[in-house]
Amino acid sequence: MSKATIRATWTLPHPPERVWRALADPARLSRWLMPSDLRAEVGAVGTFDAGPWGEVTCEVLEVVPPTRLVWTWRNPPLDTVVTWTLTPHADGTTVVLEHAGFDLDDPMQRMAYDGMGGGWTAAIPERLRALLASDDGAA
Repeated sequence: MSKATIRATWTLPHPPERVWRALADPARLSRWLMPSDLRAEVGAVGTFDAGPWGEVTCEVLEVVPPTRLVWTWRNPPLDTVVTWTLTPHADGTTVVLEHAGFDLDDPMQRMAYDGMGGGWTAAIPERLRALLASDDGAA
């Protein structure tokens, strides 16, 4: 079995606390990622509405405000883990996203890995940037 991880890194011109709110607040998370009721509390279980791909069930595994948030990502056949790491720097925050545990020997998981890789590395950072640039991202 060959396991793979999607890894994306980008820099945002906002402090980690502001980026953290976009990850940890379900209303903000729903605006830029996908509709969700996931709360940033260890043990919390929530869902994402992935549209035509169905519902994703997540359990929060780790919360270290404002630097690290880890949750499971379960949408059969996927049983993976998403880790967000926020690191402050002079110009704002470096965000590292890792989505780990894809079984590339499984054709459905390989298709999810290929498709999600583009979203996590391009579309998702742009949507997060847009939220943070808006008034909603500031509060």
